[in-house]
Amino acid sequence: MSHNLLQGKRGIIFGALNDMSIAWKVAEQAVEEGATITLSNTPMAIRMGDVEALGKQLNAKVIAADATSVEDLQKVFEESVDALGGKIDFVLHSIGMSPNVRKKRRYDDLDYNMLEKTLDISAISFHKMLQVAKKMDAIAEYGSVVALSYVAAQRTFFGYNDMADAKSLLESITRSFGYIYGREKCVRINTVSQSPTITTAGSGVKGMDNLMDFSDKMSPLGNASADECASYCITLFSDLTRKVTMQNLYHDGGFSSMGMSLRAMNQYSKGLEEYTDENGNIIYG
Repeated sequence: MSHNLLQGKRGIIFGALNDMSIAWKVAEQAVEEGATITLSNTPMAIRMGDVEALGKQLNAKVIAADATSVEDLQKVFEESVDALGGKIDFVLHSIGMSPNVRKKRRYDDLDYNMLEKTLDISAISFHKMLQVAKKMDAIAEYGSVVALSYVAAQRTFFGYNDMADAKSLLESITRSFGYIYGREKCVRINTVSQSPTITTAGSGVKGMDNLMDFSDKMSPLGNASADECASYCITLFSDLTRKVTMQNLYHDGGFSSMGMSLRAMNQYSKGLEEYTDENGNIIYG
């Protein structure tokens, strides 16, 4: 049900790939709430995914761009301001990828060239996006920028690997840039730390199914879905949160405040055997 929270607002959604994407859900709900938007992803993602179909569904221009390229980001903001008829009111950064995770490199055996790519794609792209927008004065006063994060920025999770470092940097950029952009242009910048969610990117994390089951048992409200995350992002884009900035906001059913739940404890007691690899060696990860 629409509440017209974004009536008349203009937005850019980075990172929608297919209907498993949180960005996809955000785009759908933003338009439902009255916004007009553009969509952006890499040329390869647009070819391999369903972004063009989403663009047609939402009457949204699709702009191919590499978010690690300043020149491409300039193009996205220029074309979005032109297509939407004015400054941008909200931006979603839903971009993350780790070559080390994809190649199954352990955290204590990282390929450092891959690490640089992880940080550039998943975090530094956010700084580039903000810097480009600020220099172009492309975001309207009291505009809102949201990036998607995860609690692994604060805690260690087996298998999340160098993406945890990227999320930590993402949240630091939010605070540092949030101060400057808020002081000078009244632009809000926040991260949303979402429950583990089955997306194309998230499915590459080792043990994702078990992690989702554990967090669901730990969280008093259970895991938050992609649709629920999108609804939360909509509130952060709206005028209802005009004074919320520089925050990492947990949207995880309470998981981030838990120590141990009864359901998780019962599950743990049923599986106390050591975890071993295919060679019988104990894994301590």
